[in-house]
Amino acid sequence: LFIFKAKLMDDKNKIENCINLYYEGCCESDPSKIKLAFDENAMISGYLPDGLHEMNLEEFAGFVEAQQPSPKEKGDDPFLEILSCEIVGDTALVKIKEAYLGMIFIDSFSFLKKEETWRIYTKLFHVES
Repeated sequence: LFIFKAKLMDDKNKIENCINLYYEGCCESDPSKIKLAFDENAMISGYLPDGLHEMNLEEFAGFVEAQQPSPKEKGDDPFLEILSCEIVGDTALVKIKEAYLGMIFIDSFSFLKKEETWRIYTKLFHVES
């Protein structure tokens, strides 16, 4: 039981590190950090005020990179909260709340673990305000 709990904590830490890398990439408009956080086959989908957006990883990394000056350079206050994290084998579901581009997002991430590395496989997003 202890070994199982230790493995679960290690996986949770790796997932949290991946989420932090994703959020750093967003705040810094850094596409390389975005590409490290996501699986190469990832899809990013959700609703912005102007309607539904669906992107593959290249498109999303380009969107993040296009935010110039970056949120960090503009002095935007960072806000990231992990609301839930459920790990089942080599998959996980994580819900976060984040501030980005003057909006509050609720993101639902699905994660896959490949070769001991956790990456975001899908991102569904909703703008709260």
